[in-house]
Amino acid sequence: MTSAPGTRPFHVLIVGGGGTGGALAHDLTLRGLHVTLVERGEFTSGTTGRHHGLLHSGARYAVGDAESAIECIEENTILRRICPGTFEENGGLFVAITDEDMEYYDEFVKACADCGIPAQELTREQALAFEPNLNPSLKAAVRVPDATMDAMRMPLRFFATAKRNGADLRNYVEVLDLVVNNRVVSGAVVRDHVTGKVAEISADVVVNATGPWSEKVAAMAGVDVPIRPSPGVMLALRGRLCNMVVNRMHRSGDGDIIVPQRALSIIGTSSWTVDDPEELDVPEDHVQRMYEEGAKLIPDVARAELRSAWSAARPLIGSRGDADTGRELSRTFKTYDHAETDGVEGFVTITGGKATTLRGMAELCADIVCRKLGVEAECRTRETELAPHSEAYAA
Repeated sequence: MTSAPGTRPFHVLIVGGGGTGGALAHDLTLRGLHVTLVERGEFTSGTTGRHHGLLHSGARYAVGDAESAIECIEENTILRRICPGTFEENGGLFVAITDEDMEYYDEFVKACADCGIPAQELTREQALAFEPNLNPSLKAAVRVPDATMDAMRMPLRFFATAKRNGADLRNYVEVLDLVVNNRVVSGAVVRDHVTGKVAEISADVVVNATGPWSEKVAAMAGVDVPIRPSPGVMLALRGRLCNMVVNRMHRSGDGDIIVPQRALSIIGTSSWTVDDPEELDVPEDHVQRMYEEGAKLIPDVARAELRSAWSAARPLIGSRGDADTGRELSRTFKTYDHAETDGVEGFVTITGGKATTLRGMAELCADIVCRKLGVEAECRTRETELAPHSEAYAA
């Protein structure tokens, strides 16, 4: 049950103001809990605000990572329902250019069917009718329900709705340490970077939702979270070179996706692993590789003007010895109740996943938080339409 009449509601402190933290704040407020969320910078300024802006159909993971693929297509459907007007529902194409791509074709189509992802097989001529700028030597294509979104505005709708329902959202507030006594986490010591003040925030449960920084925050509680931060370079090129999301028909590789964003085209992405998620270099050879590989899908990429290049760190679940490039690791997500995994009470970590699966990640984490607190309240985020993103900053 929720807190007894006349008593305060349980208080949950969420560390991390990316999409997952915002979605969790939304979920928990709907379940009647008091929520405080802190973010050391601007909301969505970390990994959340640096991805392509792709609403995944799951097709990209259907071969080799079926769990992630199924998560994506389920959340794709839910997000379209609860975030009306947020997505450009333009669809996606997986395009086979070479004979090697065609060897992957049948396996890809079957995997999509097995994961419940709608997939329409197209001839060369049909694909070119959809996207005339495609490589004219393409051999075949498959249409899937990908879509395009603003990388920041979609997650901010969760923040806006959480705020409307009473969540206390604080940006530019950094966690300096967790309050831990006798293996119980009871809050955090924070610094407000606007005022310079240091204070303590007490909570019944602290949730670590810091993405690629999860390992660092978990260490404050004396526990280990096996995260491999995996940066990747993306380019924004001037000109809308396609209207659908265009993917290469092969196993995930460099420069094999082009996402239209307004009057730009986003090319991505490379992949490597680092120990520190702050190590967000943009190697020149990675930039050139994005151009070279992207041009195999759409030749006009080779001549397009570069507007910007950046990198973002994916929070992939895996130990330091598990991956060299990050492509070896699943894109699924996981919640750790550290009372069960490490004997540390009052502390939960949610990590992994993708922007497309942020709502599902929050549901899983909120279920665990409520179970810990003895709160019986069903998840309501599958059907609750979200507030406009602009309300996240309304006075």
